[in-house]
Amino acid sequence: MFKIFEKITELIGWLQIAISPTLLGFGIGCIVYYNFQNSIGFIIGIVISIIGLVCGIVLATTKFKTTGTVHFLSRIMATPELDKPDETETETESAEK
Repeated sequence: MFKIFEKITELIGWLQIAISPTLLGFGIGCIVYYNFQNSIGFIIGIVISIIGLVCGIVLATTKFKTTGTVHFLSRIMATPELDKPDETETETESAEK
Protein backbone atom coordinates (compact mmCIF):
# COMPACT_ATOMS: atom_id res chain seq x y z
CA MET A 1 0.00 0.00 0.00
CA PHE A 2 2.69 2.48 0.98
CA LYS A 3 4.82 1.49 -2.02
CA ILE A 4 2.11 2.90 -4.26
CA PHE A 5 2.22 6.27 -2.49
CA GLU A 6 6.02 6.27 -2.68
CA LYS A 7 5.96 5.57 -6.41
CA ILE A 8 3.34 8.28 -6.99
CA THR A 9 5.44 10.88 -5.18
CA GLU A 10 8.55 9.76 -7.07
CA LEU A 11 6.63 10.10 -10.35
CA ILE A 12 5.48 13.61 -9.45
CA GLY A 13 9.06 14.49 -8.50
CA TRP A 14 10.30 13.03 -11.79
CA LEU A 15 7.86 15.23 -13.70
CA GLN A 16 8.93 18.32 -11.74
CA ILE A 17 12.59 17.66 -12.50
CA ALA A 18 11.96 16.87 -16.17
CA ILE A 19 9.78 19.92 -16.82
CA SER A 20 12.40 22.48 -15.83
CA PRO A 21 14.96 21.85 -18.61
CA THR A 22 12.09 21.22 -21.02
CA LEU A 23 10.61 24.67 -20.39
CA LEU A 24 14.06 26.24 -20.57
CA GLY A 25 14.70 24.59 -23.95
CA PHE A 26 11.25 25.59 -25.16
CA GLY A 27 11.85 29.19 -24.12
CA ILE A 28 15.21 29.36 -25.86
CA GLY A 29 13.68 27.70 -28.92
CA CYS A 30 10.92 30.33 -29.00
CA ILE A 31 13.49 33.13 -28.73
CA VAL A 32 15.47 31.65 -31.62
CA TYR A 33 12.35 31.34 -33.75
CA TYR A 34 11.27 34.88 -32.86
CA ASN A 35 14.61 36.24 -34.08
CA PHE A 36 14.74 34.05 -37.22
CA GLN A 37 11.17 33.67 -38.47
CA ASN A 38 11.83 31.32 -41.35
CA SER A 39 11.95 27.56 -41.80
CA ILE A 40 15.58 27.33 -40.62
CA GLY A 41 14.75 29.24 -37.41
CA PHE A 42 11.72 27.02 -36.88
CA ILE A 43 13.79 23.86 -37.23
CA ILE A 44 16.52 25.18 -34.92
CA GLY A 45 13.88 26.18 -32.35
CA ILE A 46 12.33 22.72 -32.42
CA VAL A 47 15.75 21.06 -32.12
CA ILE A 48 16.61 23.22 -29.09
CA SER A 49 13.24 22.34 -27.52
CA ILE A 50 13.84 18.63 -28.10
CA ILE A 51 17.34 18.92 -26.60
CA GLY A 52 15.76 20.50 -23.50
CA LEU A 53 13.25 17.65 -23.30
CA VAL A 54 15.95 15.00 -23.61
CA CYS A 55 18.14 16.70 -21.00
CA GLY A 56 15.16 16.86 -18.64
CA ILE A 57 14.37 13.19 -19.12
CA VAL A 58 18.00 12.18 -18.59
CA LEU A 59 18.37 14.34 -15.46
CA ALA A 60 15.11 13.12 -13.94
CA THR A 61 15.87 9.47 -14.68
CA THR A 62 19.37 9.78 -13.24
CA LYS A 63 18.06 11.30 -10.02
CA PHE A 64 15.29 8.71 -9.85
CA LYS A 65 17.78 5.85 -10.06
CA THR A 66 20.37 7.30 -7.65
CA THR A 67 19.03 9.24 -4.66
CA GLY A 68 15.37 9.54 -5.56
CA THR A 69 13.53 12.49 -6.95
CA VAL A 70 11.83 13.50 -3.71
CA HIS A 71 15.18 13.59 -1.89
CA PHE A 72 16.71 15.65 -4.71
CA LEU A 73 13.84 18.14 -4.73
CA SER A 74 13.83 18.49 -0.97
CA ARG A 75 17.55 19.30 -1.02
CA ILE A 76 17.01 21.92 -3.72
CA MET A 77 14.02 23.51 -2.03
CA ALA A 78 15.70 23.69 1.37
CA THR A 79 16.78 27.23 2.15
CA PRO A 80 19.15 27.35 5.11
CA GLU A 81 19.22 31.15 4.85
CA LEU A 82 15.57 31.28 5.85
CA ASP A 83 15.78 28.75 8.68
CA LYS A 84 17.09 31.40 11.11
CA PRO A 85 15.87 34.80 9.85
CA ASP A 86 16.84 36.64 13.05
CA GLU A 87 20.53 35.79 12.69
CA THR A 88 20.54 36.77 9.03
CA GLU A 89 18.96 40.16 9.76
CA THR A 90 21.45 40.97 12.51
CA GLU A 91 24.39 39.97 10.32
CA THR A 92 23.23 42.19 7.46
CA GLU A 93 22.46 45.09 9.78
CA SER A 94 25.88 44.90 11.41
CA ALA A 95 27.55 44.68 7.98
CA GLU A 96 25.74 47.84 6.84
CA LYS A 97 26.89 49.85 9.89
